[in-house]
Amino acid sequence: MNPDLQRLQPYPFERLRRLFAGVTPPAGLPPINLSIGEPKHPTPGFILDALAQALPGVAAYPLTAGQPELREAIAAWACRRYRLKNLDPATQVLPVAGSREALFAFAQTVIDRSRDPIVVSPNPFYQIYEGAALLAGARPLFLPTTAANGFRMEFERLTPAEWARVQLVYVCTPGNPTGRVMTLDEWRHLFDLSDRHGFIVASDECYSEIYFDEAAPPLGGLQAAAQLGRERFERLVMFSSLSKRSNVPGLRSGFVAGDADVLKQFLLYRTYHGTALGPAVQTASVAAWRDEAHVIENRRLYAAKFAQATPVVQRALRCERPDAAFYLWAATPIDDAEYARRLYAERHVTVLPGSYLSREVAGANPGAGHVRIALVASPAEVAEAAERIASFNA
Repeated sequence: MNPDLQRLQPYPFERLRRLFAGVTPPAGLPPINLSIGEPKHPTPGFILDALAQALPGVAAYPLTAGQPELREAIAAWACRRYRLKNLDPATQVLPVAGSREALFAFAQTVIDRSRDPIVVSPNPFYQIYEGAALLAGARPLFLPTTAANGFRMEFERLTPAEWARVQLVYVCTPGNPTGRVMTLDEWRHLFDLSDRHGFIVASDECYSEIYFDEAAPPLGGLQAAAQLGRERFERLVMFSSLSKRSNVPGLRSGFVAGDADVLKQFLLYRTYHGTALGPAVQTASVAAWRDEAHVIENRRLYAAKFAQATPVVQRALRCERPDAAFYLWAATPIDDAEYARRLYAERHVTVLPGSYLSREVAGANPGAGHVRIALVASPAEVAEAAERIASFNA
C-alpha cells in the first residue's frame, strides 16, 4: 500500500458522523442539514434536456481534451465573465470532471517529490488541498486566515528557506468557508512571489458565481493576471465548476484554464488518469456555459436567503454576510464541536464545526470557535433553521 495514505486525515463529514453518534434529535422537528456545500436549488430544465438528448453519445469514447465545442463555450464564457481579451480554447482551457478531482490531480502533475516540496494552502481550507499535497509527496504548509488578519493568506509568514521549496500554492477565492475574495493587490503580491520562486498557483474559484451585486462580480485569478499585464497567465491555473453555478453537482463538470505550458502537462497526466467527461455530460455542459439567465436567478435565490437568515442568526452568533459564496462563517459561544453536537441534539439542525476544516498551527486551530452554515436548502428550510439557531441557548 502507498504509505502516504496513512497520513490522510478523516474527512470532515466522517468526523461529524462520529460526533453525532448516539445522539437522538427531537422527533418532532424535521431535520435541516446545512453542513454540506451541496446546492439544493433545482437543476435548470434546459440542462437536463440537453443531457437527455445527448445520451446516444455514450456509444463512443470521449476525448480527454474535451469536445472543441465545449472548450470554445468555456473560453467564451471566461472571456465575458473576466473581461479577457483572449483565452485560447485549444491550449488554455481543459474540461475536467469537477473541480475536486482536478484540484487533487493537479498536484500529482506539478509536484517534483525529489526536491523536498512544500504546498501552501489557506487554513481553514478544502481538505482536498491537503490530501493532494500528501499523496504527491509534499509537505502541506498552512497559512491561517482569521478575522484578526482579515481572512487573508499572510505570505510573509514563510521564511526564504521555505519559499525555496514551495512548488504549489492553493488559493480559494471566494474562500471556503469565509467567502472572502482576494484583492488585486494580493494577486500582484502572489504573482511577484511566483516570479521570484517559480511555484505554480492553483486558484480554486468554484464559488465565483454566487455573489450579491450583479454590477460587481468577484475578481478572478485570470482577470487579475490580465489586468496586471500577464496575458499568458504564467504559472497560473484557475479551477471552476458548474456544480454551484448551475446546480448540477452530480454532473461532475468543470474546467481548468490558464498557463498553456502547464495545461499541456496536465493533459498528459489526465490522458493516463482516465477522467474524460462523458459525451452527454459535455453536451449538457455546453448548454450550461452558454446561458447566464439561470445563473442570475440562482444568485437571486441565495441573496434572498442571506437577507432573510443573516440577521436572525446574528441574534445568537457573530457573523457577517460574506463577499461571495453561500456560507455563513459564524463564531460560537462555546467549543465549536460541542456547539454543533448540541444544536443537532436540541434543534435538529446540522452545521459543520470550523475546527474540522482547519489544522493546528503554532498551537492554535484557526477554525476553532466557528461553525460553517451552508445556506443551500430551500428558503423555507433556511428560514426555519435560522430561527432554531437564534432560539438555541448554548
